[in-house]
Amino acid sequence: MKDKIRYTDEPMEYRVIPNFLPPPEQLVFKEDAIKVTITLSTRSVHFFKTEAAKRGVQYQRMIRRLLDAYVEAFDAKPDRVEEPRRAYRKAEKRRSTR
Repeated sequence: MKDKIRYTDEPMEYRVIPNFLPPPEQLVFKEDAIKVTITLSTRSVHFFKTEAAKRGVQYQRMIRRLLDAYVEAFDAKPDRVEEPRRAYRKAEKRRSTR
């Protein structure tokens, strides 16, 4: 068995380290998103659900990342993103005031 640690009352040297960590709201990376309804084949949904379960992630997130990767690979002008319609902006304002 290991020897026990014996503590003494010796003076300790210490220094205060300033808080260098960002606040929690800066750690959450929320991308601009628009909610859409889409009908997918049973085969596709089953595939994504199975793969997501293996990796411990959400299948919707996998689909979203796949679409983002596709857009990034084939979109010659990534800053050509259309602005959301006014209805979406109003809905966002309503959600934020609640």
